[in-house]
Amino acid sequence: MDEITTTRTNDLIDPSLHIWGWEVGIYLFLGGLVAGMMIVSGYFIFKGRHNEHTCSCFRLPLLGVILLSVGMFALFLDLEYKIHVWRMYATFQIASPMSWGSWILILVYPALMANILMRPAEWMAKRLSILKTASEKINQSPSLIKAIGLTNIILGAMLGIYTGILLSAFGARPLWNSSILGILFLVSGLSSAAALVHMIAKNAEERVLLAKADINFLIIELVIIGLWIIGLISSTDAHLRAAFLILNGPYAASFWVLVIGIGVVIPIIMQSLAVRHRIHHYSILPVMVMFGGLMLRFVIVFAGQYSHWTRGL
Repeated sequence: MDEITTTRTNDLIDPSLHIWGWEVGIYLFLGGLVAGMMIVSGYFIFKGRHNEHTCSCFRLPLLGVILLSVGMFALFLDLEYKIHVWRMYATFQIASPMSWGSWILILVYPALMANILMRPAEWMAKRLSILKTASEKINQSPSLIKAIGLTNIILGAMLGIYTGILLSAFGARPLWNSSILGILFLVSGLSSAAALVHMIAKNAEERVLLAKADINFLIIELVIIGLWIIGLISSTDAHLRAAFLILNGPYAASFWVLVIGIGVVIPIIMQSLAVRHRIHHYSILPVMVMFGGLMLRFVIVFAGQYSHWTRGL
């Protein structure tokens, strides 16, 4: 059995198949993180927490704009023909996940800006008085505030799912050839966002709420990963050989230790004890969750490029 496994795994390793680099992993992680931040912020707004001065929904949108811009710049660095990037916005191809993603990203920025305008940072309002005027008008309309919150939730969900669909659309790579990746990346993004907000939130109630939510997100993420793996090993021989890459092949150590162990299992156990006040809540736990989310993208992106439909090349 070990000999068969080794043969199957070695058949999949070919450096010439390495197309995407670390930039794509960074982009997918930051895109998912911002998606989760938009959903968290939108939920707080929709539930009326924006009436509290310490609400995280006023800190997340500006951070989201910065992180998403960094992610898009990383993706830009990975493009071979950078000068042609504008062509993505010269058309809309309904059957192309990349086209959907390009336009979703364009819509995300106005949604984040609308969230920022609800209560712009003091340094922004001082330099641009028009922001203060816009903020006053927005806050005079409860229905508009609700719409901003709901828009952020919807676009955040679309952005999070897109980051996974972007990979699953590549049918030539069996490891990516699963529609469940969209849900996996969305939940992983929510988990990373909950961890981040737990670290930066000034409101103690929000920190507790997000710590509990993160436990649930991590459990769901673990279940989805299990379903994804079951789908791979119960499918074609190509999918089975692709699964060996992360189960006991060259990416197994990174997957089991960095993603599952450090990024999911340990945070679930430690945070569960912390919210029950059995242990102190260590600040390293949210960092571990985000690190695991980043490693999940790296493992899937790199391992997926080495999976193919033929046994030999």
